[in-house]
Amino acid sequence: MKRRDFLAASSLAGVATMADFGQVSAQGKTQQQLLELKVYHLLPGGKKKVVHDFLRDAALPALGRAGVGPVAVFEPVHGADSLTLYTLIPYPSVDALLTTWPKMIADAEFQKAAEAFYKSPIDSPPFMRIESSLMLAFEQYPKLEASQLATEKKSRIFEMRIYESHHGLSAKRKVEMFNSGGEIAIFKRTGLQPVFFGETIIGPRIPNLTYMLVFADNAAREKAWAAFREDPDWKKLSADPHYADTVSNITDMILRPTAYSQV
Repeated sequence: MKRRDFLAASSLAGVATMADFGQVSAQGKTQQQLLELKVYHLLPGGKKKVVHDFLRDAALPALGRAGVGPVAVFEPVHGADSLTLYTLIPYPSVDALLTTWPKMIADAEFQKAAEAFYKSPIDSPPFMRIESSLMLAFEQYPKLEASQLATEKKSRIFEMRIYESHHGLSAKRKVEMFNSGGEIAIFKRTGLQPVFFGETIIGPRIPNLTYMLVFADNAAREKAWAAFREDPDWKKLSADPHYADTVSNITDMILRPTAYSQV
């Protein structure tokens, strides 16, 4: 295949993914959300408060008025730089993804609440940079699920894992392993409570998938993972040669929700 033909085919493959997403919605089937993971690289000192105030008082309320949510905001406990802040925003459609923030910028109530954030001078910015990834939720877990452990928010911990693959076909097989292979069902049965599963469409370190689990505390996390590792169905699934060599690198981090997080 010539290089230009390969590039054209690659571009069309991306378009087909987004078109399929729209078709699912139009047919009235369970819609797979688009999940945006935004990582704020913060600056030390008082600037961290400016970002938290912006998210709590301006961004999350405006997103809610636009019909987008629940929005999760997490701070790292282990496995990530302490000067990072993670937000997870679920969009119900491609249109919502493209139009929500422009509408918010034009919203007078949002402008007022975000004034301190947007009036930061050029030599004193509120953050260093934002890194963003866009994911398509898995077929078997199409929506971000707000935690059912809301009654014990103080001790809750969230685990976010990123599975990188060495090429796109192996990444697809790993997604299949979770979906039709039954790995999500094994998670649920062994006490690994999912929050989301997403295949990264745009972002760093692709191809990869990202998922998040929630636990009442660290003891519950250790118990659930031990049960998962010993589960006979998992042992059988993980030994299937069809799913061999699908993950080349794993990033594992423990996060805690901020007081104003909606998840």
